[in-house]
Amino acid sequence: MVLAIGADEKTALTDNLLSKLKAIRYELLVFGPLAGQAGTWVDVARKVAESIKAGQADEGILLCWTGTGVSIAANKVPGIRAALCGDAETARGARLWNDANVLCLSLRKTSEAIATEIIDAWFSTAYEPNPDDDACLRALSALETAYASR
Repeated sequence: MVLAIGADEKTALTDNLLSKLKAIRYELLVFGPLAGQAGTWVDVARKVAESIKAGQADEGILLCWTGTGVSIAANKVPGIRAALCGDAETARGARLWNDANVLCLSLRKTSEAIATEIIDAWFSTAYEPNPDDDACLRALSALETAYASR
């Protein structure tokens, strides 16, 4: 699996996440200060989201101070379902019911231990197709299409 990851600043948490993901043997596309590049939270979110949209990455992880900015920015790219997750159960639900493809985390609130729990839940949970959630995802896609044509 190819995983795009980016943050608007390099911290102990981002270093720890990169180490964990490399140990799991994900192929990483790294953006922003994590890759030694300048970039705002908007820039980093856009690059991660566009790499998924283009098929260069399967999923993504984004971090900024609150996690809110990167989630808002990533969700502007059609087909991206970025979820701000502060705990493992929220990450599990985002995958299971929303088919989320970008995990967003807060640099301010997420400890390394909580990040590990969230990552474990994220990667051990997959979307389970079902009539209700499938209908919601189709409605979400239709909403994106409606606004793209305006």
